[in-house]
Amino acid sequence: MAESDETPSPATTPSTAPIYIHPRREPFEHGLLPIPKLIFTDGTQTLGPIKDKLLSSLSSSESSTTHQRVNTESIAESLQISPEHARLVLETIACVLHSDSDPLVTAKPSEVGSVGVNVFDLVVFLYIQSYKRLLPKGHKDSAAVADVWPSTSAFDGFLSALSPLQLVRSNSRRNMPSQSDEEAHQLSYLQKHLENILSLLSEAVEGEGDETLVLSAEKFEHLGFLFYFGEKGSERIPLSQNAPFFANSDPDMPAVPVPAAQVHDWLLQNIASALERITERASAKENGPTSAIDQDVPMADVSASSVKSSLSPRGPNFIEGISKTSYVRQQNDLKGSSVKVVNCHESVIYILAPLKYATVYGCSDATIFLGAVGKAVRVEHCERVHVIAAAKRICIVNCRECVFFLGVNQTPLVVGDNHKLQVAPYNTFYSQLEEHLNVVGIDPAINKWDEPVALGVVDPHDSLSHPAGVSDVQTESASRIDPDQFTNFLIPHWFEGEQSGSTKNNPFPLPDAYMASQQRRQKNLEEIKQSLREAELEESRKKELTTALHQCFKDWLYASGNIRQLYCLQND
Repeated sequence: MAESDETPSPATTPSTAPIYIHPRREPFEHGLLPIPKLIFTDGTQTLGPIKDKLLSSLSSSESSTTHQRVNTESIAESLQISPEHARLVLETIACVLHSDSDPLVTAKPSEVGSVGVNVFDLVVFLYIQSYKRLLPKGHKDSAAVADVWPSTSAFDGFLSALSPLQLVRSNSRRNMPSQSDEEAHQLSYLQKHLENILSLLSEAVEGEGDETLVLSAEKFEHLGFLFYFGEKGSERIPLSQNAPFFANSDPDMPAVPVPAAQVHDWLLQNIASALERITERASAKENGPTSAIDQDVPMADVSASSVKSSLSPRGPNFIEGISKTSYVRQQNDLKGSSVKVVNCHESVIYILAPLKYATVYGCSDATIFLGAVGKAVRVEHCERVHVIAAAKRICIVNCRECVFFLGVNQTPLVVGDNHKLQVAPYNTFYSQLEEHLNVVGIDPAINKWDEPVALGVVDPHDSLSHPAGVSDVQTESASRIDPDQFTNFLIPHWFEGEQSGSTKNNPFPLPDAYMASQQRRQKNLEEIKQSLREAELEESRKKELTTALHQCFKDWLYASGNIRQLYCLQND
């Protein structure tokens, strides 16, 4: 659509460079639930009546205010889902809402169901459940694939060539979608569905043609769930601050609603400009040298001796390609509040920082420690990985033989095709942990590590043609780790550098069975040490015993893979 003089695109001010519109990644990365009854593919035909039903469930006093909030009971009844799934909807929306001051975001866990969500935030959330994620491109070099994934997977053969893990294995980071690819895909989806979304937020008035639908300033704010303005190195600018419709309105007087068609045209112009810019930048990257500071450039085949992370104030911090080493990131090393750990293998990764979001993708035979994540963690396409996380919530997708040591305030979500997953209580600490938990709003007194919720074996948000009926199959859940197999994880104090805090112990209380197991193990260790001290052995026998103990310890170091971590710690 051609640009007009009245509504310039992208948004500009007389003294600054153009500011482009962007999709909020959080709803698309952490806000999609594979529950069939939440996925509407008929645009507004079904969602329109559901919105009306939700609004009609409000009392007259509630519907006359700007709150218009619905609770768990109303959501369950209107969507014909269970109360458990209705609460899951509320918890998911809370982790991806654009306003941190919303009552749902600030509610205590016991209050989430009664506080509820604004009807129009819920409607926008439900609409984007039809989104399909962007697929990676195929990889032509099978030798490169074998080098990264040398072992056979339990997934191989499942869904034939469309197995999610096979898909990951057939792609190097270079052929995976970049942040720009994903952003363009999300913008294109919103561009296609924008008219429907606006109609759900608009109100009908007397008139003719397109102007029979109008959008109020209050309803316009809900589009902030999907869009914002901003560039790298700057803070996100709320959508309303760059909109010409309600600028300079009197805060004491309600702004006059504007035609939905006018808002539609303005947003389409900004989206078109943003997509054009993404295309131009992609073309420049293909035809010219890559910029070292361009955070959208994926780093393929990164070795331990080269750059291992990229930082972006607007986007996530990438830690990728770490192989056969230990790697540490602290709060001062990160910009922004999101981290993505991608394609890391046979390594130990420590992130000692407060975060909002964290993603672990395509990793194998690694231990990944995530400090304190206040919104959501997503672990996807991983094999034989130990994840240690203190978080508000975690979603586990298409993983096998992984162990999760969790301190989580919400039930873990298990989605897709998973095999031999285990969950365990949180098992470590560092000196600033309690401070970081407080910063991001995690309550260590609440830990639902042992209450995983398993959804469908296929994620309907992936752009895959799955066999009919597979999406209805129940995914394999996670089992609790045996208390006798539970061990604590040690974070070396020198990793924290000059940082110091008050945390001296694990702030998440251990369940009785795991505490008893720890105490038995400690008692047995003390008894063995005492027996060795009291043993009356000849000097030659003492040497034999010492040699045998050292050999057993060495065998354990190699068998467990801890020899690499010990070597890295010695170097550090």
